[in-house]
Amino acid sequence: MDWNRVEGSWKQLTGKVKEQWGKLTDDDITQINGSREQLEGKLQERYGKAKDEVRKEIDDWYNRQTW
Repeated sequence: MDWNRVEGSWKQLTGKVKEQWGKLTDDDITQINGSREQLEGKLQERYGKAKDEVRKEIDDWYNRQTW
């Protein structure tokens, strides 16, 4: 997986991220700023999920994107 695509397109992807994970606030999105580690941490915090579960969700979301 080439997460650099997400980092480089973060501003364009924020709508899709919010659509997928509605509990993330605008401040969360700003703090994440394309960082996968930050996204994982915020999802764990907001949804109370385990790290492995969050990683799988992010991978699934990433793979559904049309690049």
